[in-house]
Amino acid sequence: MDFPLPLDPIMPANHFNTHCPDWATALFNGFSQIFLQRHPLFGLLCLLAILFTAPALLGGALLGGVAGLLTAQRRNYAKADRQAGLFSYNGVLLGLLLSLYFPWSAMLPLLILAAGGLSAMITQQWLKRVRLSHYLPAYTAPFVGMGWLLLCFATPPSATAHLIEINTLNMLAAPLKGFGQVMFLGHPLAGAMIAAGLLIADRRAFCWAMLASVAGMGWSLLHHDFYTALIGLGGYNAILAALAFSSQRQQPWLPAVGIASALLLTPMFAAIGLPTLTAPFILACWLIRTLVQMFGKTSVTATPCALEENQPRLR
Repeated sequence: MDFPLPLDPIMPANHFNTHCPDWATALFNGFSQIFLQRHPLFGLLCLLAILFTAPALLGGALLGGVAGLLTAQRRNYAKADRQAGLFSYNGVLLGLLLSLYFPWSAMLPLLILAAGGLSAMITQQWLKRVRLSHYLPAYTAPFVGMGWLLLCFATPPSATAHLIEINTLNMLAAPLKGFGQVMFLGHPLAGAMIAAGLLIADRRAFCWAMLASVAGMGWSLLHHDFYTALIGLGGYNAILAALAFSSQRQQPWLPAVGIASALLLTPMFAAIGLPTLTAPFILACWLIRTLVQMFGKTSVTATPCALEENQPRLR
């Protein structure tokens, strides 16, 4: 299985790069990498989605992303990887998670900075192994592993059951909410902004992601879990799994397999008492890549803007 290197940051992926300082490009790419893309404009839209719909989470997201970027810079990690956002996206997710589950205090920013920096160091070590061997890509594994550990010390938010009416408007908004739930955002405006950014970055990836979100909603409705379906929680892992294989042209069926695998694996984590986060997405992709490597003769690559294995790439 081949693992292409990140895009050459010297050649900007779009005109937005030419008007953006290096540090800002790297940070925005970190936001877009959450969706396996390397596209600073898309990353900016992700940041604005947090600002407009969940401003209380913005500080944590920025602290986590900057911590990963500064750690990579201070430790002299490859500039190409820094500019591609590979050391920031796990920090952004950890910052969002910690801001959501922990009350703000003098200690929380320090915890977010430490978590973001450590995620960058883990990513660097994983990157080395991916490029030297057939090691499986990390995807959001640093976020999930550290998230599970940190959530052991968190006070769960009050589980107030909210009734959501099953009507046309809520049904139409649910697939958009699936995009936002990747970043813990449940507002349809956040999902619309993220979906628009993905459409700008990669139309093929957008189509697969939208199909995955609709499939996740349908899967939840089929199991009579109407609340999960209508707030978008049924589809966000399927969205990420679809994006991981959306660039495949020799094996165009792989995104569909990724969607199905993520949906089938999701209940397993709830059954064993672990927070779902983006673990079903990671496990689904690892299983598919392992099986293709064992039984197939063609290589599998993630979208051309993903984590550590190429250029670009929760809950």
